[in-house]
This record gives sequence, structure tokens and C-alpha cells, in this order.
Amino acid sequence: MHSPGALIVAMLVLAAGTYGFRLAGPLLRSRLTFPPRAERLMEVAAVVLLASLVATTALTEGHGAAGLARPAGVAVAGVLAWRKAPFLVVVLAAAAVTAVLRLLGVG
Repeated sequence: MHSPGALIVAMLVLAAGTYGFRLAGPLLRSRLTFPPRAERLMEVAAVVLLASLVATTALTEGHGAAGLARPAGVAVAGVLAWRKAPFLVVVLAAAAVTAVLRLLGVG
């Protein structure tokens, strides 16, 4: 078992590291320049990373498939977000679709 002091030190180190990373962005933004191609690749990489996170979360549960209700709710949210619906509407519609499908036994 770890001592409380060791846990507090670990939390402080992680907090300082996180703060350092967040502070580095604004401080180094004017000093670092990237070629336009690298900037485009980083933008695309961020979108791909977010899409893969959404897909993994929407389609899987544990080590198996999530069923149909959750991906249907995510699909509704995606369409509404694409149509520029307000965030609250997107969240409530996705939750409602998922809940209704689960209530109907779709899973």
C-alpha cells in the first residue's frame, strides 16, 4: 500500500506537469513555426483522433459490441451537430433516441 504522502507528491508532480504543458502552448506559439503541410497534417490528425475516440466509445462496450441503441444515438447527435443544432438539443436528442431504443428492447 502506498503512503498518503507519496500519493500527494505524485498528484503534485502530475499537476505541475499538466500546468507546464498547458503553459508551453501560449509561451512557445510565437517561437515555433511549422511548415503549412505539417500544420494541415496536425489539424487532420486531431479530427481523426476525435473520430476514432467517438467510434470506439459509440460502438464498443467492454470487449464486445455496444448494441444498436448507443450507435443510433451517436448517429443522431452527429447529424444534428452537422446541421448546427444547439448543443443542448444534440445531447438531449441523442439521449432520447438511445433511451427509447433501449426501452423498446433494441439494445
